Amino acid sequence: MLYYPKINNLALEIGFLKIHWYGLMYLLSFIIIKTLINKNLNNINNKCNIVDISGECIYFGVIGTIVGGRLGYVLLYNFYQYIKYPWSILRIWEGGMSFHGGLIGVIIGLFLFAKKNNISILSVYDCIAPAVPLGLFLGRIGNFINSELWGRVTTVPWGMISENGGLLPRHPSQLYEAFGEGIILYIIMWIYTKKLHPQGAVSGLFLLSYGIIRFFCEFYRAPDSHIGFMLNKFTMGQLLSIPMIIIGCVMMLWTHKRKI
Repeated sequence: MLYYPKINNLALEIGFLKIHWYGLMYLLSFIIIKTLINKNLNNINNKCNIVDISGECIYFGVIGTIVGGRLGYVLLYNFYQYIKYPWSILRIWEGGMSFHGGLIGVIIGLFLFAKKNNISILSVYDCIAPAVPLGLFLGRIGNFINSELWGRVTTVPWGMISENGGLLPRHPSQLYEAFGEGIILYIIMWIYTKKLHPQGAVSGLFLLSYGIIRFFCEFYRAPDSHIGFMLNKFTMGQLLSIPMIIIGCVMMLWTHKRKI
């Protein structure tokens, strides 16, 4: 049994300036994603030069991530709480971002970016997808630092006791997800993109792989207390991951069949 280390959620505080670890993780994520886009672009079969406009591409992606992630969390996970205290919606440094909402936001943001620059939307998605896992890794580390999204009660030796998790040891599910959604998914994408594939296949693999990994990790993550289990056995995260798995399969089959 382990005890959660006391971690100050403020990375830096100078007078009125307060930089939270959670926000810093997001900033580092966007920097890493932009760097990887420029570095790994030649490994992806696309028809546009994202390098020249990667800054603008990331701008659209950042806006989509933040707006979509926050709105997704508000609508899917804690709607009535935010209706009661609407001003707290802006307090994103305290946590409360939905990956699935952020994904929809990014999809919309990059779609608008592609239309604005008259380039293939599938190419844009394929350029971004391989870089996302390392951003997800940092996001989950931010969840751990914030001491949120704890796992289910467990008897494993590495179970952790935290003030936010109650008196019983729990799975450090944030670290499980950091490893699965971050490291494992990055390796999968890195290996797959070493060869050229039809447009959309890389994005399809990302959706499929993330959906499977997230679905599995949710078995160790405690459901939100105000939501509980859905259909008596599944978490919200698992139900939202099922469409990703289906869409990812369809995209990979469709793109390889068309070979575009």
